[in-house]
Amino acid sequence: MENKSNADKFFLGQPRGLSTLFFTEMWERFSYYGMRAILLFYMYYAVSKGGLGFDQGTAASIMSIYGSLVYMSGVVGGWLSDRVWGSRRTVFIGGILIMFGHIALSLPFGSSALFASIALIVVGTGLLKPNVSEMVGGLYSETDHRRDAGFSMFVFGINLGAAVSPWAVPFAANGFGFHAFGNEMNFHAGFSLAAIGMFLGLLQYYFDGKKYLSKESLYPQDPIEKENLRPIITWSVIGVIALAVVIALMGVTGNLDINNIIWIITIVVIALPIIYFVMMLSSKKVNKVERSRVWAYVPLFIAAAIFWAIEESGSVVLALFAADRTVLHIGGWHFAAANFQTLNPLFIMILTPFFVWLWSSWKKQPSSPGKFSVGLVFAGASYLFMALPGIINGTTSGRVSPWWLVGSWFIVEIAEMLISPIGLSVTTKLAPKAFQSQMMSMWFLADAAGQAVNAQIVKLYSANTEVAYFLIVGLVSVAFGILLLFFVKPIHRLMDGVD
Repeated sequence: MENKSNADKFFLGQPRGLSTLFFTEMWERFSYYGMRAILLFYMYYAVSKGGLGFDQGTAASIMSIYGSLVYMSGVVGGWLSDRVWGSRRTVFIGGILIMFGHIALSLPFGSSALFASIALIVVGTGLLKPNVSEMVGGLYSETDHRRDAGFSMFVFGINLGAAVSPWAVPFAANGFGFHAFGNEMNFHAGFSLAAIGMFLGLLQYYFDGKKYLSKESLYPQDPIEKENLRPIITWSVIGVIALAVVIALMGVTGNLDINNIIWIITIVVIALPIIYFVMMLSSKKVNKVERSRVWAYVPLFIAAAIFWAIEESGSVVLALFAADRTVLHIGGWHFAAANFQTLNPLFIMILTPFFVWLWSSWKKQPSSPGKFSVGLVFAGASYLFMALPGIINGTTSGRVSPWWLVGSWFIVEIAEMLISPIGLSVTTKLAPKAFQSQMMSMWFLADAAGQAVNAQIVKLYSANTEVAYFLIVGLVSVAFGILLLFFVKPIHRLMDGVD
């Protein structure tokens, strides 16, 4: 195929279609991470300061389960792409829903607009994210050595948008000023800017995609037969009715509150990947080699879930640490707690060129499981580092230097460079042919599972538990990373020819 040829090196030595997907994801991540940079504060700030007045612990739990739902919905997006719409159309529909989600949040209609926005963005991102990533994999043949470098560049585009938005969106919400959040915020202006970002992404994707994306992306990989569609619709309706019954029973018994709903979602998110693995391993459409590769993916999935639980805490636990425990100025330069969200993508952009060069030139580099194990150790170390301010000072009251957060983010982004682009790449390589987009959904389910766990444990974070919280979570990650190191060779054998 022409778009998979090594001769196609228009975009910095990569296929031209990578440019289209690079900028599409850049704008989508601008909108998403710009919104997330201020959403936690919008939920728990008092109504008099422009917020919703939620309890801080509840707001943090909602943030985590929101992120979990966003990535869990990729299962539906992957299935619709593989079986019904094809990846290109699925991505476009998702982008439209995301844009309307940000528009809803930009309207001053309180918590009802918040939950409507969550629903739209959850569904929209589920349609968009796994299929954009799957299309990146489709630009390369299985033997194209540029694949890992291409995914690293793709992740760089994601983080370019994510780096700018934590400054641009809070800037708009803060009355167009670069300083600590004031007494009254115009959060809706910030959310409006996020909507504009998604609109720009849609324009770029629609017009550029016609020229440079493969025609194969217009069609489903495994079109569903009409006779198989009816039972799927039936079971979907049964699922919706069952959920409605559960919610009704919770209401009748007086247990219908946000915390119990979050618990239900947590259970579903953790159960879903288990069901998915069973389905793929037992499918008649999966041959022996593909089944072995799926088994190899199981420990990588668990490792990824632990990593994402730490990495995604940046917009929750570390955001609270930034707001409550961090000096919000360096010399005469004052900034908002939300601005720290730029550290994640900023360090990735700094580190990406090095890792692109490393994976492109290192002939005897570690296998994917080896990279995962080292990445988990770094992820855990970032949390152990955050325990030091409380340990050194002997107290978790008062404010500490912002360099603690800078250092922690730098460490965890080394972990991300070892896990995120490698995970995206290995997922596309290990995916059974009949489950290509759905296998990519599994990668995002790892993120969902990690954030679902966060939704429960984040409630345990406070000034009194700060040191213990960072130590325990950090040590769990380090321990699993060391354990994974001992199983690198068996996992690699199961990968059956995939590096």
